Amino acid sequence: MKRNFSTFLWLFVLLALLSACASASPTQPAAPPEASSAEPAQAVTEAYPSPAEVVIPTIAAEAAYPAPSSPLVPPAQSSDAYPAPDQTIPFVHGGGETLRIAVLPIVDNLPMIVAQREGLFAKYGVQVEFIPVASAAERDQVIVAGQADGMINEIISTLLYNKESIQVQIVRFARLATPESAQYHLVVSQASGISEVSQLKGVPIGISQGTIIEYITDRLLEREGFQAQEIQKVAVPKIPDRLALLSSGELKAATLPDPFSYLAVQQGGRFLLQDSKYPEYGHSTYAFRKSVIDQKPQAIRAFLAAIEEAVQRINLSPAQYASLLVEEKLIPAPLEGSYQTPPFPPKSIPDERLWQDVVAWATAKGLVSGTISYADSVSGAYLP
Repeated sequence: MKRNFSTFLWLFVLLALLSACASASPTQPAAPPEASSAEPAQAVTEAYPSPAEVVIPTIAAEAAYPAPSSPLVPPAQSSDAYPAPDQTIPFVHGGGETLRIAVLPIVDNLPMIVAQREGLFAKYGVQVEFIPVASAAERDQVIVAGQADGMINEIISTLLYNKESIQVQIVRFARLATPESAQYHLVVSQASGISEVSQLKGVPIGISQGTIIEYITDRLLEREGFQAQEIQKVAVPKIPDRLALLSSGELKAATLPDPFSYLAVQQGGRFLLQDSKYPEYGHSTYAFRKSVIDQKPQAIRAFLAAIEEAVQRINLSPAQYASLLVEEKLIPAPLEGSYQTPPFPPKSIPDERLWQDVVAWATAKGLVSGTISYADSVSGAYLP
């Protein structure tokens, strides 16, 4: 009887210990929900994140960025990429007028920031106020509301403004693709297995629908011999979403603007095709509300004179301004030390050939209809 009681007592103690251990074990986290396979909602405007806030899952890269020996890396920028000034800038004075510019967090802003910081706007007698905006949609809202006078945009944006009547006018290129410097890149994921452009036939490419991103995608692939039905696209309007889907392998390919394309490569992606191969398409522009141009023509001339001098300074010493790109949060922080300041074009405006090509594309997409005047929408009259 005593032995049975002892055995029972030991069994009781053992069960109590096991129960205590089980209750002390850590709770297992809930399994993460599976990524939705539904196609993201389509949008007409490109969503620009603040580069400093872009966070992408880190994956092992095939090689450290950049890899100069790789044929998939855009050509290194040569001294020819930075055009030398062709003439002295004539002095103009803006009469102390104020211009308000809606500014996205993009590299294209660098000449404006240099002109502001180095006193060039003041030199030419124009006051410039920057109005930060987070997306092209927000930029357009403040322009339409009259809360800003000018902006950096693209021809497609100007077409949409001027569908019914002339609302804005392009007065200068802000950036251009060149054979030495790309502005837009088609990037493939590390897991895609794609190494040739021809392998993209029928592969969904992440884009922002109805924007220059989609225009560039179509034109580059058409130049590579693709038929319209062979170009498959999926709308992912927000750049961080496009980057994340590309990094995770859920997207095999995406078209991205500089500098976010370089961040995608740093995270394991690979450059496949750039607009540097066909530089007649990539661009951005300075545009102002037509009513402001009519009211303050001398201020517009002074603004562009300051931009011209800033462009000359940047192109003569691009490395000098690399830290400013980081300080002003125009590039993602992980690119600090590896990203090269791009060249900026000397004074110039889109020609009618480019204008009509974009019009033809936008018409085919149903974005515009009818004739939109090049002569009324683009003017070089205010260039220094």
